[in-house]
Amino acid sequence: MVETAPKRISGQHRRADLEGNILLPELRVVAIGGGTGLSTLLRGFKRFVPTPVGEIPYADLRCLICDLAAVVTVTDDGGSSGRLREDFKMLPPGDVRNCMVALSEDEHLLSRLFQYRFQHGDLEGHSFGNLFVAALSHITGDFAQAVQMSSQILATRGHIFPATNQNVTLTAHMDDGSIVHGETNITASPHRIVELILEPAHAEPLPQTLEAIANADLVTLGPGSLYTSLITNLLVRSIPEALSATRATRVFVCNLMTQANESIGLTASQHISRINQHSNSVRQPLFDYALINTAPISPTLLEKYALEGQTPVEADLDAIRILGVEPITGNFLHEGDVLRHNHDRVADVALQLALYRKTLTSRVNLHRSA
Repeated sequence: MVETAPKRISGQHRRADLEGNILLPELRVVAIGGGTGLSTLLRGFKRFVPTPVGEIPYADLRCLICDLAAVVTVTDDGGSSGRLREDFKMLPPGDVRNCMVALSEDEHLLSRLFQYRFQHGDLEGHSFGNLFVAALSHITGDFAQAVQMSSQILATRGHIFPATNQNVTLTAHMDDGSIVHGETNITASPHRIVELILEPAHAEPLPQTLEAIANADLVTLGPGSLYTSLITNLLVRSIPEALSATRATRVFVCNLMTQANESIGLTASQHISRINQHSNSVRQPLFDYALINTAPISPTLLEKYALEGQTPVEADLDAIRILGVEPITGNFLHEGDVLRHNHDRVADVALQLALYRKTLTSRVNLHRSA
């Protein structure tokens, strides 16, 4: 999809300006994850969300997102986030900050401000955005409330929920029998993760998160680090059950490349299997579809990633179907200095899947009531 210059349509003139004088169908969307993967995907979804003053940002959209929620992992304990966790006994703001920037109305200006890192003195290494969230956390006494207030101040086109409001730590059982505590130590370990545990194990999600998943038309998980950005969210009590029970279309966005210490050698189906294994309280598939990139990657980037032992995730489609998940293949690449998902293309395909199911369900219900 090639994005053209924005063509805004006022909400009050929507009927006159859209073909056929028909209102665009509206969807409720929940995106679960962390790291750069989640913030990247949110940029794709944001273009479908009306502006705070009710304008439709693009005239060529097939649907609108009437409610967008991001559920963000809160286990990071490195860098600026880790220092703030240690000094102020608060949840890590880094991934939340990236999501706020991605969903903000004026992303260019705010990204420069919120991503700015101090270079000298006691604040060296801290980003302004992390300090902003930390200050609001102390003013409100509640991290989740601070996130919501920050979102209001920044006029984000969506809600941002930490996966849990409790101070949690990751513990991993490795393939050599060792036990490693803390996300930074886990990702630095030369051994492979066998099992990931959240401490305390009874950490609860925000009620708003469960409500958003229950009412959603589309729920996505990924892309992101398999264990430390994706599975961490599913270790929070009740989130796997909510994902299993929702009537939403559930889409797994598979990573483009394997990742050192997390998924080296794992195929696409094995990514899904690892997620299922860590959601063992749920017995049915967590996903309806899996978006898998099958487009070739440039030799230059392949060579660059190979230096870290990373390779493209194998699209073992038959094995994915055996898991009860339908693979959707295509070109989901955006190549720059590093590989990223093409957020517009991923968002567009995911919304098409949700729109198709919602339309089909509406027709069935209409037929039954006739």
